[in-house]
Amino acid sequence: MHVQTGVSGGAVARRAEDVLAMQRVVRKDGTRSLLRWLALRTGARVQLTHANGSAVSGTEARLDREEAEFVHRGLRELFSRRLRSMVVDSESCTLLLLPLQGPREVCMPLLTAVVARPAPADLSLLLADAASVLSLCWQAEHTERKRQRLALAEAHNREAVLHLVMNGHLSAARQVAGVLHPPLPSVIRFYVVECPPSERGHLAVRCREVADGAWIVKCPVHTDHLLVIAPAGAPALEEAFTALADDCLVGASEELPLRETATGYAQAFHALAAARNQPCRHAEFANRPDLALTIGPAAAAWATGVLAPLHAYAARRSQDPDSETLVATAASWLAFSSQATSHLKIHRNTLSARLRLIGELLHLDLDRLADQSLLALAMRAASLPVPAHPQSHPAHGGTGGAHSLDGLLARPAVLAWARRQLHPIRTGPSPDGLDQTLTAYLRHDGRIGPTARALLLSTTATRKRLARIEGLLERSLLRSPSVRHDLWLAHRAVALAEGV
Repeated sequence: MHVQTGVSGGAVARRAEDVLAMQRVVRKDGTRSLLRWLALRTGARVQLTHANGSAVSGTEARLDREEAEFVHRGLRELFSRRLRSMVVDSESCTLLLLPLQGPREVCMPLLTAVVARPAPADLSLLLADAASVLSLCWQAEHTERKRQRLALAEAHNREAVLHLVMNGHLSAARQVAGVLHPPLPSVIRFYVVECPPSERGHLAVRCREVADGAWIVKCPVHTDHLLVIAPAGAPALEEAFTALADDCLVGASEELPLRETATGYAQAFHALAAARNQPCRHAEFANRPDLALTIGPAAAAWATGVLAPLHAYAARRSQDPDSETLVATAASWLAFSSQATSHLKIHRNTLSARLRLIGELLHLDLDRLADQSLLALAMRAASLPVPAHPQSHPAHGGTGGAHSLDGLLARPAVLAWARRQLHPIRTGPSPDGLDQTLTAYLRHDGRIGPTARALLLSTTATRKRLARIEGLLERSLLRSPSVRHDLWLAHRAVALAEGV
């Protein structure tokens, strides 16, 4: 390449203006904006190209087939002759190749320009200046991409640990957590922090600063939630979290053993519903006895019979879900409803197919809230110890016998539990209207549209009533995990006692 030694003052000024313009442009959108500027400035098709001839993603120029083959030939010639740069002419166009400069361990791309002949006289010098700017800019972008990939990988690993511990795989969860740090505590307090989705990443960083030893994960289901597993015994973190941002809410669970992390999440989620009505913007779970614990060992015996077909299921094909996968799917769907697809990382059609199979195995219609509530109780009760000599129990949740669902709900302790659940609604403001609304909502399988039509209300008015019920109960009703399964069981227990 021949460089003239006598350069006019106008050319020097024009070059300085171009360099300044490149520095301004590159601040807007990095390499992409600079490549667009070069294309407009020179009339060339400009892109960044890998050594194999493929364009760097996001920088592709509109090259026709002949020009693309011309670039491949030029690259082969450049590398075979071990040149630092190259200008190649064809009958109709000129190709300029300038490798970007960077560390040896980084595979830097090349600046490639194809322009119709004759090429502008100052094009080579302009591209050399651009290559210098692009080298620095591309390295910075490459470093940021690596940082983002590492952050994403760590986030996925932390989410995987959360899945393991919530599904009861404590040994594997502890091993992975021990590598990522901090280690998982034996006794925990679970927090759900709600904030605008756009602020979640920044708030997660700040939460780590005030929550020493806590395990913080972005919720895979709700994009406005952060999940925090903190060691029990440490100072409560509700006030510290709410002080970080004016628009965040915090729900906290009781102190629980690590194996009950799923319960801790549900408690914190329900406490979050109560926090919406608190001026301090945080709330702790209001302890109420769990129905499965209220029933006692008989619930475990009944649950064993209900879930036996699910646990005994053997997949016919290797690609079909096994019994463990079906159990995990049922638990996720009961907790998150249709958003279980985000939790399980599966397609909605896959979720529907698994739910159909679960319903067939258990002889349940999972579109009905009654059967959903039966399954939810069975899943909770399955973790209780089974009596050493359990009485006979049916293989599914029928309505007859001492160990049917109705038989369990007819117990005096369960009736007392049910009345405690419904007490805030039946003694609160406008008790008749709220109780009627809740009854209609449960009767119509937790669907707002049919509930509104039955009450001759708009969906907005119905939703407002349900939100008031949510506030009185201090439990989440409209968002999953929802208290609707417990409420259906409570209504059923009271109806059995009153002969309704």
